[in-house]
Amino acid sequence: MREVDLFVIGGGSGGVRAARVAAQHGARVALAEEYRLGGTCVIRGCVPKKLMVMASRFAQGFREAGGFGWALPAAPVFDWAALKRQVDAEVLRLEGVYRTTLERAGVQVHDERAVLDDAHTVRLLRSGERLRARHVLVATGATPEAGPDFPGAGLASTSNDLFRWPAQPRRVVVQGAGYIALEFACLLNLLGSQVMVVLRRDRILRGFDDDVRAHLQSQLTAQGIGFETQASISAIDRHGTGLAATLGGGTLIETDAVLRALGRRPNTQGLGLEAAGVALDDRGAVKVTIDGRTSVEHIHAVGDVTNRVQLTPAAIREGQVYADRVFGGIDAVPLSHLGEHGLVPSAVFTTPEVGCAGLTEAEALTRHADIDIYIATFRPMKATLAGGDERTLMKLVVRRSTDRVLGCHIVGADAAEMIQLLGVALTLGARKADLDATLAVHPTAAEELVTMRVPARRHGI
Repeated sequence: MREVDLFVIGGGSGGVRAARVAAQHGARVALAEEYRLGGTCVIRGCVPKKLMVMASRFAQGFREAGGFGWALPAAPVFDWAALKRQVDAEVLRLEGVYRTTLERAGVQVHDERAVLDDAHTVRLLRSGERLRARHVLVATGATPEAGPDFPGAGLASTSNDLFRWPAQPRRVVVQGAGYIALEFACLLNLLGSQVMVVLRRDRILRGFDDDVRAHLQSQLTAQGIGFETQASISAIDRHGTGLAATLGGGTLIETDAVLRALGRRPNTQGLGLEAAGVALDDRGAVKVTIDGRTSVEHIHAVGDVTNRVQLTPAAIREGQVYADRVFGGIDAVPLSHLGEHGLVPSAVFTTPEVGCAGLTEAEALTRHADIDIYIATFRPMKATLAGGDERTLMKLVVRRSTDRVLGCHIVGADAAEMIQLLGVALTLGARKADLDATLAVHPTAAEELVTMRVPARRHGI
């Protein structure tokens, strides 16, 4: 039986990073991926989705161009198939980069499914080969949540399926109101589809700051996206050449596609984890300690399979820390150091974008009584000539007694770019006085972050 120092199950961002770094530290490393190298982010998530978001924003640009003196000679025409070819080509290129990176580092890549026969034995299902691993890293990510079953549920698409749609549906019903659902709803709407979002609650983006939730929902409504709140789909039927989605109350929505985006669940089924003694939680996620250790001493897990911070950069950080600590003898800081303080920056690539770092107002109030809230809402400069109802929101959550900025929340153009830089400031412990002392760059939207002086709300007074 061939022996390796590390066997990585899963070829997504976290697994690839861990495998490459461990090999560079001198470890004998093998990695198995049953689908395509790159995982959710590269193959069916962040990268192709962001490219499609960029494509959708051209539609907005064409509409606004007239306000800036541009006269388009003809109505723009969008070609879904052409975009798909370009996106698929870029995904293929990145997949090749991942493979080359691993092979150059000396990692043995197996393009097949791997399972655990016991705590140290990995079996490759297609070839039947069994390997003895001193360490095992589980990095199998997550898969779209199926959600409740109902008649015709098989007629719906998941977020994975959307990237394989051969043509753009004229009408789309999106079930779900998390960031994945809204990103697809928004880009499809801008590309010309008629979109209806069906959600069980009154507000979108559960878990985000309440002001962000209300502001974004109003902006997306103004763009023409419909919202059926406090509703759920109870059946899907074929209706002519399209579909008909029936809601719980009996409302019938005729559509060409139903996209179910109900979140993601850890991808742990059929891996042999139970046979190896690895404990799972009630959602099927691998239970881990702060440093990613499972219930088995030499088996670790990183990324979405642990159901902690479901972000690609988090998986990469965890993979790097694991490989450095176990194979490089480097005492690296685990991601939880940031997560415990709510300082993980994140973005939602709707249009307008959402950028968040730190605590929401509600979260801050569970920890401290003395909270000041600073809010600015304004019409972005571009809208003065382009027209439209777009408004930007910026919000700071500050603890009054220490003046420390606990959270920053932005809805507007380039929010993702801005929050990355604010994430640096918050990680360094920025105070409101530090932002106040920073000279504004004018004219920019970001200058509002350093010019807000009067709290909109004060708690604990």
